[in-house]
Order: sequence, then C-alpha cells, then structure tokens
Amino acid sequence: MSRYFATDPEVVRLSVSAVVLRGSGSRAGEILLIRRSDNGHWGIPGGYVEPGESVSRAVARETREETGYEVEVGRLVGVYSDPCRQVIEYPDGGRVHSVNLCFLARALSAGPPTTPEEILEVGFFPVRALPDPMVPIHGIRIRDALAGGRTAVR
Repeated sequence: MSRYFATDPEVVRLSVSAVVLRGSGSRAGEILLIRRSDNGHWGIPGGYVEPGESVSRAVARETREETGYEVEVGRLVGVYSDPCRQVIEYPDGGRVHSVNLCFLARALSAGPPTTPEEILEVGFFPVRALPDPMVPIHGIRIRDALAGGRTAVR
C-alpha cells in the first residue's frame, strides 16, 4: 500500500491521469472512477509515463489498463506538482515526487481491464454523487476538470 504525503522524495517521475466523462442525455455528467486495491479509495485512472511514450498515449494506455475503456483524450486540465500533495511513499520505502498532467477524456468503447490486481471496482458515477472515500488529490483534479477553465491549472 502506498502512503500519500510522504517527505524527502528520492526521484521525480512524470505521471498522467484522466477525468473520463461519458454520455449524453440522462447519462451526461458521469465520471469513470476506479476503486484502488492498495487503499480501497476511489479515484481517477492514471499512472506513470513510460520511456518513449507521449503523454496522450500514456493517458489512453493507463485508462485502458485500469478500466478497460478506450478514451478520446481532450484538453489538459492541469499540471499538479506540489510536493506537499504529490510525494508518494511505496511499500519498498521509495519516495516518488510525481508531477502529474491531468487530462479531460471521453469514454468510447469498453473491454476488460488488464491490470485487475490494481483495481477492485470500476464504474461511472454522477458528478453530484461521487463515492467515498476519494483519493484527496483526485478530488482536486475532478473539481478543476469540471470547472471548465480555458487554461490549465498549475
């Protein structure tokens, strides 16, 4: 299980995440969330960018791996780098300062998730009825994505 808000990072890594929306009509305003196996909290899909991979491809890959959904990657919501919120301590004691690029995305087609060991549940939730507990930093990203700003948060 990872621990958020660790101190003294050893390395900086680039990560991505996505606020994935679905539907129109009665389903408009639903967000795709995952319940993490490491802490049982709900959050948005995401992970680290692999060497040689663009951030757009990383967002699409991580979302597909964790949720099974193909997505259309949209605008950049924000760049999240505050070490008070972005340093994670892993079970091996490694402390990573993650600089995260969060994107808005639209859900397309669904298939099976490919990293089920990381995820307990996947589901769409109405914007006004998100489940608890939520990964704190993901709640901030969702709020920023739904604010609809024309420029990215940083």
